[in-house]
Amino acid sequence: MNVTVEQIDDINMVISGEVANSIIEANVEKLKENAKNLKEETKKELENEMKDDEPVEDNLIEDVLKGMEPDNYQREAEGQILQAFIEAGLKKANVPVEDILGQPGFRKYENRENAIYLEIEISTAPTVNTDVEYMDIVPTFTKPVAPEADVLAQLRELAIQQASFTSIETAKSVENGDVAVIDFEGFVDGVAFEGGKAENFNLKVGSNSFIPGFEEQVIGMEYGEEKTIKVTFPADYSSADLAGKASTFNVKLHEIQEQKFVEPDDTFAQRVLNDETATLDTLKGKLAEKIASQALSNLYQDELKPKLVKGLLTKFDFTLPNNVVEQEIDAKVNERAQNMSREEHELYKESKDMFHQLRNQVRQDAKDSIKAALIVDALAKKENIVVDEQEIQAALYYQAMMAGQDAQELVEYYQKNNLMTSAKMGLTEDKLFGRMLGFDK
Repeated sequence: MNVTVEQIDDINMVISGEVANSIIEANVEKLKENAKNLKEETKKELENEMKDDEPVEDNLIEDVLKGMEPDNYQREAEGQILQAFIEAGLKKANVPVEDILGQPGFRKYENRENAIYLEIEISTAPTVNTDVEYMDIVPTFTKPVAPEADVLAQLRELAIQQASFTSIETAKSVENGDVAVIDFEGFVDGVAFEGGKAENFNLKVGSNSFIPGFEEQVIGMEYGEEKTIKVTFPADYSSADLAGKASTFNVKLHEIQEQKFVEPDDTFAQRVLNDETATLDTLKGKLAEKIASQALSNLYQDELKPKLVKGLLTKFDFTLPNNVVEQEIDAKVNERAQNMSREEHELYKESKDMFHQLRNQVRQDAKDSIKAALIVDALAKKENIVVDEQEIQAALYYQAMMAGQDAQELVEYYQKNNLMTSAKMGLTEDKLFGRMLGFDK
């Protein structure tokens, strides 16, 4: 295996060279031989475990050894050779594997007459000089204070939410925004389905809490009226058994209820805060803190954080890892693609020039993102800022709560899609910036 290493700059290098086809072919044969031996060993083990003397069926062995299909050997052999090729290049460059940053980037993969020619770009982590004076870029700001009117408005809203439901004084037909007390039972293909039945259910019409089209058909119903409502479950409905299916609901309206505002007092505050010593002023103070905290969070996200990032980018100068930048460009192009129409997708597929232009459009943003992430990581280490697993999960649970999502499902999504590292980086950044801005004082 002939390997050459070209050092582009202090952290980026290109490993190039040829791998003879004979080496790959030999590796394929070795994999086949290993698979054959494994199959024979497994067969013997199964035969020993069986109580009778009947021969073991090949299907049983194939089930145990699934995934070892002949058409995988070439790909697996090339993968092993590629790993060996990279390791040989790192050894020649005297770079430990643990110093590599990001994934290797392919510059060339060329089939030649008797060999494969490879060019692979490797990057190591840059050195970020944290002795640079950077606190002068921290913007000045005034912490928000909750206006009294906002506190009273939230107190009133809370009092209405906590009030008991009571029947309206004069019966009327259902209007949008009413709380309709209904019985309902749902059917798909004439069969009642699990979870599709309830009695005396309080439905806020217009809340979009039911299947699309259901609440609109409740409008206009009179007290005691029974009605058949026809709707179709969304294609992405959480239950696969119901997704995309037409359904009918037998609905009966009992009455319309409302929540009336009751002037809050100390007793109300004690119930809301679950604290026997609380007073109405205590509750107002808590609401004021919440309003001010949200206002500070908005100020941080919309104004302070962008200024900090922009300021830090001007303070530090170091070489960026090319392969990591290219991967960030890929991610940003994919983000853009999510919002493209089908026609735009086709245009970019057909035109290489348009695709390259798109990559160039996001290149600077990608560079800034990677540079900012490396700066934050270096400064966080200097400031001994640590984010543990519990903090990540707590942040995701809060995010789920604010978005009305299932918290456990969101955590599992992050885990399955390798997003926990990204979440950790975001929390680390917020902790660092919070310290720089003096939020923890």
